[in-house]
Amino acid sequence: LRRRRGARFGGWLTVTFFLFPALMLFALLVLIPIVVAVYTSLFRWGGFGAPENFIGLENFQRLFQDEVFLGDLWRGFLLIVLSLCLQLPFSLAMALLLNQRLRGRALYRVVFFAPYVLSEVITAVLFTMIFNPGEGLADRTLDAIGLGHLDIGWFASSDTVLPTLFLVMTWKYFGFHMIIYLAALQGIPKEVLEAASIDGAGAWRRFRHVTLPLLGPTLRISAFLSVIWSIQLFDLVYVISGGGPVHASETMAITMFEYGFKRYQMGYANAISVVMFVFSFVFALFYMRYVMRRDTAGAVTSAGGM
Repeated sequence: LRRRRGARFGGWLTVTFFLFPALMLFALLVLIPIVVAVYTSLFRWGGFGAPENFIGLENFQRLFQDEVFLGDLWRGFLLIVLSLCLQLPFSLAMALLLNQRLRGRALYRVVFFAPYVLSEVITAVLFTMIFNPGEGLADRTLDAIGLGHLDIGWFASSDTVLPTLFLVMTWKYFGFHMIIYLAALQGIPKEVLEAASIDGAGAWRRFRHVTLPLLGPTLRISAFLSVIWSIQLFDLVYVISGGGPVHASETMAITMFEYGFKRYQMGYANAISVVMFVFSFVFALFYMRYVMRRDTAGAVTSAGGM
């Protein structure tokens, strides 16, 4: 009995020893900043000195009466819907195409994944030049094919800035989703597809009833990441449009930055950050609980069986 207790104590001591540095970093870089943000969001504070002007939930009341922030919520929701309905299906279609036997498919994979490797700032600067009104590659191409009269505003018009930004986001991020779909496709046993083919299933039925269900865990992870990235979108939009024109492309992160570091309303900016965190956290909890329930249960069962 003493030996068992000693072994257990030694095991816990070993686990604690190896986890302690990671837990300390997590507390310093994640937990403490969250607590500080929640605390300072209850003050009217400019970011200098200790917060003293306590106003309770006034920042949050102001937040949900602010037309700009309500617009941020709508634009974020729109980007999420577009990502789920357009970007991810496009990524899946490209993965299915590149999973076939094509000449030079390794090169295509590298080319399509390359945009994701570029930083958001480089991507933003590149497309700022491409969509530069009158002088950019996009307008010159329209002129060359006789469509120069369309006069598309791209990033300069409040009507076109969000669709154009989504086009840039798709170019930037679809390669990531494509690669993880491609990895999942290559993990599907060929015997399963061959059995379905022998049973008389055509290409569409094999995809619908065999491939798609087996891709389920990967699709759910991809959708989760896409939603979280859309909620936290900042650097790509900030460099391209700065949230303009007239807040037409502004996101919650940009509004937070504007109030915190340009208007020195740090308490209000922290209220925005708290709302962003709550949205992301609640979505993650519900998604893990109801959407990825089978995936996580399978992982826990497999780990327990080992």
